[in-house]
Amino acid sequence: MAERKLFAGARLRNLRKNEKLSQRDFAKRLGISASYLNQLENNQRPLSAAVMLGLVEKFDIDLTTFAEDESLRLAADLHEALADPILAGRRPSKQETKSAISHSPAFAHALIAFHSGYQNLQNSLVSLNDILERGQIPAIPLPYEEVRDFFHYSDNYFDALDKAAEARARESGIDGINNKHAAIDRLSKKHGITVSFERDNLPKDSLSEYRADSKLLLINREHPEPSQIFLLWHQIALLEDSEEIDRLIDKAAFQSPEGRSIARIGLANFSAGATVMPYGEFLALASDFRHDLDLLAGRFGASIEQVAHRLSTLQRPGAKGVPFYFMRVDRAGAITKRHSTTRLQFARYGGACPLWNVHQAFETPGEIVRQLAETPDGERYVCIARTITKRGRGFRAPIRRYAIALGSPADFARDIVYGDDLKVNSLEAYEKIGVSCRICNRKNCPQRAVPPIDRKIEVDTNTRRIVPFRIE
Repeated sequence: MAERKLFAGARLRNLRKNEKLSQRDFAKRLGISASYLNQLENNQRPLSAAVMLGLVEKFDIDLTTFAEDESLRLAADLHEALADPILAGRRPSKQETKSAISHSPAFAHALIAFHSGYQNLQNSLVSLNDILERGQIPAIPLPYEEVRDFFHYSDNYFDALDKAAEARARESGIDGINNKHAAIDRLSKKHGITVSFERDNLPKDSLSEYRADSKLLLINREHPEPSQIFLLWHQIALLEDSEEIDRLIDKAAFQSPEGRSIARIGLANFSAGATVMPYGEFLALASDFRHDLDLLAGRFGASIEQVAHRLSTLQRPGAKGVPFYFMRVDRAGAITKRHSTTRLQFARYGGACPLWNVHQAFETPGEIVRQLAETPDGERYVCIARTITKRGRGFRAPIRRYAIALGSPADFARDIVYGDDLKVNSLEAYEKIGVSCRICNRKNCPQRAVPPIDRKIEVDTNTRRIVPFRIE
């Protein structure tokens, strides 16, 4: 693949402003002219090797973090927002959109937030009768969407929490075998909390319950061991990382108390996963095991889903892992978890492409399904998917079934055991997938459910096709 030029005008400008330097002073420290710096900040010139070296030497910048800004995911979200039919005839050009992302990322975020609110309002109107009966109108933006965007634009990585979790794991001496005992011991000795594994004193749908007045933590013993361990460390994270979690939540400025609470749970989940699978050790063994999910799960006493999710969070500056996207879908195709440190960006609305192997996984429960896939932007991925089952208590208890998907750019195939024996160098071996029919511009997809919302269609009543329209 051709090497991409690095344009980072917004990042460069933000760095200069954070340092409280004028363009002339900033340029002087980098050893370049003020006019050249102005061109860099306006994305008229890409960063040169000399400028990159200057950033490292003069400002101690980690270029891996500096280079991989949020422009890709911002572009994907903005494209979907601008494709809404309400903007027909008023859509900015590609150049204008690119300029907004490069020069005014805050404006682009604001437009996405505005579109999200509009979309939520449209969804509410569809359910107007139900809303009138309840006399309630859901908050805009919806808390879950607000929190999902928070994690999305944070790259699902929080350095202070991750490092605190790694130190906690080292201090507690967890090794994948004594994780449960170490957590119980820490709760008792450091926090005076007693742990009780219950069956009948908890509602059927409860995983755990912390009773602060009596300093008692109840854990549902019907759930698998990895889940019990995770819940123990989740509670420890809530107690020990509360200050940093509060700081992150305050900075995010959520618009509802529900959003703050959901984010608190999510950040504690991040800390719990980072404790059970501490960064340095997990990164090293992921490489040694070539990202084999089963081997990693066995070594760290974690579930397959926990391991897959952790692989998608290895974004520590200066020590990044292989980039992965991670997704979980239910049998209806609804995406219940999603994150990507690759160029692939998920649709904000609607389900996943039906050609993705994550749907095929339901046909072979418990087995790894592999796929070579190419997205409309020409990027190629090694993709795997498998089902997971979460059982309730008793014969009549509901059983939740999901499929999880994990994928990495094909350039990393040799680092991933699941890439073995696949024809990664053969263009014909890649299945042409999309992100969502709603925003996919592939013209000849036999699985298309609806036309792309930003394209016109032609319908010929004299010609029968697999899809009853042609995309212009």
